Amino acid sequence: MSEHDNPRTCAARVGQVKEVTSLSNPVIKDIRALAMKKHRDETGTFLAEGLKLVIDAIDLGWAIRTLIYAKNQRGKEQVEKIAALTVARGGLVLEVSEKVLTAITRRDNPQAVIAVFDQKLAPIGGISPSKDETWIALDRVRDPGNLGTIIRTADAAGASGVILIGETVDPFSMETVRATMGSVFAVPLVRATEAEFLSWSKKSSVLVVGSHLKGSVDYRTIGYKGNPVVLLMGNEQQGLPDTLAKACGKLARIPQTGRADSLNLAIATGVMLFEARRHLLSLEDPRA
Repeated sequence: MSEHDNPRTCAARVGQVKEVTSLSNPVIKDIRALAMKKHRDETGTFLAEGLKLVIDAIDLGWAIRTLIYAKNQRGKEQVEKIAALTVARGGLVLEVSEKVLTAITRRDNPQAVIAVFDQKLAPIGGISPSKDETWIALDRVRDPGNLGTIIRTADAAGASGVILIGETVDPFSMETVRATMGSVFAVPLVRATEAEFLSWSKKSSVLVVGSHLKGSVDYRTIGYKGNPVVLLMGNEQQGLPDTLAKACGKLARIPQTGRADSLNLAIATGVMLFEARRHLLSLEDPRA
């Protein structure tokens, strides 16, 4: 593949617009490979689908590496504006057939607009939570739908970000990005090993509240107000390991009366998050 055709290098060049109909095109092959984590890691990029999602990303300051849209979108005002902006910033714009879109997204009814973005993951050492900030820390989450839903919930509740501990599922997989409904662009993501998280939590003045089936504290009785808080949630099958549970200032539990012995991880995280931020939330829209 030449530098001219490679979407990894095109962002540094003068913007281009190309029409592509063949699945054998090297640019399309490279974009399709972003379905694999190895390729996402190598390129530091990922795919996002949908016109609204792409517009939201631009509004939040994300730059498009490569914009791909269906031929039938040509001439539509919003698509043309995004295409012009992408070209002006040195990105690549591809006008493609329905067959190509289907191959890239691996869906029978693909979105008409998709884009390639650079990944953004911050190191945990750069975080210094302040009063009334709430962070979510996730240990080895395996399900992309759970992770995406948690990121979306964090956005809705006004959390400051999500810390991914250990071998947590890739936040930039297509499944996860879809589940975030665009919140992947609004919520800061942090990657840390377990050792890095433990060291950081000891040095930081954060209240770490862990969710644990053996927790002795009702999650509703904890004094969240005025504290920088980290809600620490465990793996779907195993929960929190002892090493992380011992680092918690509070081990909390959500009371249950039904026959189910546990909650889905994303649901449990949402329940605890909205309680932790209840004193900061109102029906008045802060964006109004």
